[in-house]
Amino acid sequence: MRAVLTWRDKVEQCVYDLAFKPDGTQLIVAAGNRLLVYDTSDGTLLQPLKGHKDTVYCVAYAKDGKRFASGSADKSVIIWTSKLEGILKYTHNDSIQCVSYNPITHQLASCSSSDIGLWSPEQKSVSKHKSSSKITCCSWTNDGQYLALGMFNGVVSIRNKNGEEKVKIERPGGSLSPIWSISWNPSREERNDILAVADWGQKLSFYQLSGKQIGKDHSLNFDPCCISYFTKGEYILLGGSDKQVSLFTKDGVRLGAVGEQTSWVWTCKVKPDSNYVVVGCQDGTISFYQLIFSTVHGLYKDRYAYRDSMTDVIVQHLITEQKVRIKCKELVKKIAIYKNRLAIQLPEKILIYELYSEDSLDMRYRVKEKIARKFECNLLVVCADHIILCQERRLQCLSFSGVKEREWQMESLIRYIKVIGGPPGREGLLVGLKNGQILKIFVDNLFAIVLLKQATAVRCLDMSASRNKLAVVDENDMCLVYDIHTKELLFQEPNANSVAWNTQCEDMLCFSGGGYLNIKASTFPVHQQKLQGFVVGYNGSKIFCLHVFSMSAVEVPQSAPMYQYLDRKMFREAYQIACLGVTDADWRELAMEALEGLEFETAKKAFTRVQDLRYLELINSIEERKKRGETNNDLFLADVFSYQGKFHEAAKLYKRSGHENLALDMYTELRMFEYAKDFLGSEDPKETKMLITKQADWARNINEPKAAVEMYISAGEHCKAIEISGEHGWVDMLIDIARKLDKAEREPLLMCAHFFKKLDNPGYAAETYLKIGDLKSLVQLHVETQRWDEAFALGEKHPEFKDDIYVPYAQWLAENDRFEEAQKAFHKAGRQGEAVRVLEQLTHNAVVESRFSDAAYYYWMLSMQCLDIAQDPAQKEVMLSKFHHFQHLAELYHGYHVIHRYVEEPFSFHLPETLFNISRFLLHSLTKDTPLGISKVNTLFTLAKQSKALGAYKLARHAYDKLQGLQIPARFQKSIELGSLTIRSKPFHDSEELVPLCYRCSTNNPLLNNLGNVCINCRQPFVFSASSYEVLHLVEFYLEEGITDEEAVSLIDLEAPRLKRENKWQEITSNNAQTLRLDESMDSVGDDDPFTAKLSFEQGGSEFVPVVVSRSVLRSMSRRDVLIKRWPPPLRWQYFRSLLPDASITMCPSCFQMFHSEDYELLLLQHTCCPYCRRRMDDPSP
Repeated sequence: MRAVLTWRDKVEQCVYDLAFKPDGTQLIVAAGNRLLVYDTSDGTLLQPLKGHKDTVYCVAYAKDGKRFASGSADKSVIIWTSKLEGILKYTHNDSIQCVSYNPITHQLASCSSSDIGLWSPEQKSVSKHKSSSKITCCSWTNDGQYLALGMFNGVVSIRNKNGEEKVKIERPGGSLSPIWSISWNPSREERNDILAVADWGQKLSFYQLSGKQIGKDHSLNFDPCCISYFTKGEYILLGGSDKQVSLFTKDGVRLGAVGEQTSWVWTCKVKPDSNYVVVGCQDGTISFYQLIFSTVHGLYKDRYAYRDSMTDVIVQHLITEQKVRIKCKELVKKIAIYKNRLAIQLPEKILIYELYSEDSLDMRYRVKEKIARKFECNLLVVCADHIILCQERRLQCLSFSGVKEREWQMESLIRYIKVIGGPPGREGLLVGLKNGQILKIFVDNLFAIVLLKQATAVRCLDMSASRNKLAVVDENDMCLVYDIHTKELLFQEPNANSVAWNTQCEDMLCFSGGGYLNIKASTFPVHQQKLQGFVVGYNGSKIFCLHVFSMSAVEVPQSAPMYQYLDRKMFREAYQIACLGVTDADWRELAMEALEGLEFETAKKAFTRVQDLRYLELINSIEERKKRGETNNDLFLADVFSYQGKFHEAAKLYKRSGHENLALDMYTELRMFEYAKDFLGSEDPKETKMLITKQADWARNINEPKAAVEMYISAGEHCKAIEISGEHGWVDMLIDIARKLDKAEREPLLMCAHFFKKLDNPGYAAETYLKIGDLKSLVQLHVETQRWDEAFALGEKHPEFKDDIYVPYAQWLAENDRFEEAQKAFHKAGRQGEAVRVLEQLTHNAVVESRFSDAAYYYWMLSMQCLDIAQDPAQKEVMLSKFHHFQHLAELYHGYHVIHRYVEEPFSFHLPETLFNISRFLLHSLTKDTPLGISKVNTLFTLAKQSKALGAYKLARHAYDKLQGLQIPARFQKSIELGSLTIRSKPFHDSEELVPLCYRCSTNNPLLNNLGNVCINCRQPFVFSASSYEVLHLVEFYLEEGITDEEAVSLIDLEAPRLKRENKWQEITSNNAQTLRLDESMDSVGDDDPFTAKLSFEQGGSEFVPVVVSRSVLRSMSRRDVLIKRWPPPLRWQYFRSLLPDASITMCPSCFQMFHSEDYELLLLQHTCCPYCRRRMDDPSP
């Protein structure tokens, strides 16, 4: 360790304290009553600060670098900013002795002779605490939690942030040992907080935060005035009455003096994060030093020993990276290492260590010998049984017991010494002198052997592994290589600062310099790569490099020198270099080069190294052929080239050696048929096609279908290409083939379409079918893929496929439970049987599930289907019979739906009159068989309840009587029995208001009519409203023979004018009956009007006489009075005349059911469709 003075300044007053700005750029000096601010780089005084009126004793900088504080004998503390402006001043009762900033909270502790002050930027006031003795020094812990105070009475008081004392340490000397300086170790690596205490009992001590002392007191032999740690806590500076600053380890071992002064040292500090030290003295001297720690180390092969923390030795194994630390607890001056020996020179002794075992990886050392003498030497070398001390020109050989055995005196200063091996006790030393002389000395021989003499001074030496060559680095940075035996200079290279021979290869050395590593093999050009530091060893592929204080083993592939040998076809030498360490790629390159050079022995070794059995088999086969007498090197090389993939070169060599068949076989086996054709020079297309087909078959067999497809296409074998593409699902390939094929090639195109369908690409299949015009297959495709819109569009253009589309569509709908749509589709497809069957099933299901409204709808649809089928003359009679039957059932179920809801559901949605009318309508209709699902009990029960409610007591009694003869559900039993009893109390007649009127003959009909829903007098069938089931004021009339429907409508539309008369109709009301009669003055037209004539019918007449109208009557009718049911053929239209034109009636244009107009509009709004046939409001078709 050396201390170099950087700058010095002298002030007139004593320098009591110093503080560095945390970034190290400025130094604050307490001198007299001023503060001096210096630039640390060159010692320039930046600015003196005046603020105190008396001597400034202390100064401290905050860790964040924003503020610093100074304390003075004038009892005041001044806070300054980093811009050198005073911002705050506060006072104590006595002079300020020390100040210190908390490193975390930046709280300032200021100590006077009698108290402590704690101030922080966020506080306005200063909290003060009394002290029992004069405080001389203070220091905060790293975490800022505790403050240590050193006192004049020999006590150290450790307090928390609030000033409360937690620990008290009393030094043995008491007041005779005033504590003059204390400091906490700033290291973050220490597990415990360590406090260094220096007192005027001339002792240095260390304590834990708990107050427990660490180790013993260290005697100083002077009064310490200041103590300061390096930034990382590894070293301590101490200065005082001995007029110098001493450097100690963190454990208190003195390492040496930093700089001698002419007066007491009052303060010393370390510049943050550096090796610069500043010293302040009694006489006003300020000295700024740089500490230079020299490297103390030793190297032998792969073991490197170096000094650490000045007192420890670390031995590092450069290959395994293992390290072992030897603690010497004294300053380590020199280190030497050789084989299993380690020598360490301490100030007063030399320690010789040995390894525990002969194991090359063993890292455990033990002390073998101790030479307890002080030695002065420049270099230290250790051998198996001796140590060699080098002092300027003199070499001394000592035994491990310290006895000097030999001494050599050189002509010039010794610049370099190295042990180059040898038997134990007879090792050889290589010595380089300043005058350029290079000697070899054996430790058991007094006579030095001069190897050679050169003109320039030696800086570094090394001898090759076989002791035949010598490498020298001289003071001009030149690396010179000599032949030891001939003394001839073999070559020289510039820019070298150190050199090392490869211990495993005679012809390789490396040297470093100028930031580069240079590797030289034989006499080839140097190979360079970037490297910082000095080369100190070269073993195989590892180069040992020392950079600053760290030694590292750099793995350097020996590729460059190997390729230098390969370029010159020196295969065996290249192999030797490769053995030192190259990559697998380099080994393979060496193997290939040797193989091409027909150097089979080297090639075999190299291929064995990379474990390439293929090439090893090739080499074996060539060697076998050689043994059998083959000598054609061209043939051998052709085989090598074919193995390497250089097929064209191989083919040329085969041809040159007269083995064209081998070239052809090679190309064929490699599927390189194009090259085979080129090689043959064949022009025959048939042969070419055969070659390609063979190639494709082979590609298919070895499971390379893509290649096979391409080859089949080029050979025109489209079907095979399509088959492979389809099997592997290559849609893109199939599309490409299908689009390139001509539409005449049906077979391959159909195959394409088949695979498109199979691979779920119907769009491309459709495109292919269109291309060949196969519309039937296209229809089938649309049906199979359920692309119904496309199918329907095709059906529109080509009606012949309609059956192929709608039947599967209907089946698909039926399978997906969309029966109504299925039925329509069957109907559309002309499959009337299926349509009817689906509807019948739907109807049956609806009835079984008590969905009577749906059942009514389905029966109506069935009837319409039958009417449609009835257009066929062969089925007319049967179908018309079915039509009327289904129409009747539809009306029954439509009515019964209301009854069922009334009986089964808790709330009634219909008026009592409606329920009354419906139950009467049903009873009159159920004269013979009762359809499935319709309950007579429910109907009679409803009729009984509603008759009773509306005053038709006679009818109610009749209904209850009828119910007695039926099987009644238990839930109705009680209600019916109660009703039967209570009805007996009512009068035995019906309310006249409920009696229905025949609008043709004006006869009042009984509520219970044995004839059914016809007038008992004229037998005219009643027309009921499909919602309220009231009898509508409509009378059906028939046309005379010869009048067609179209003519009748045109006659009605004429609306011939009539003669004016006072009153067209006379209304006579008598005996609760209404009669319409014409006025006597009626014209001749009126006489013929069957609606206005007084028709006489005998009561109970069995024949029904329909109203038949002539042309003149039709002409006289008003269009708005006539409603026409326009049935499709073969049915005739039905005509109805409204006898009360002012009471509007609406007929559904689809199902021809009649409604009161108001009811119909309301139902349309509720259901958005006709309640009977479910025709939508917005549907324009009838």
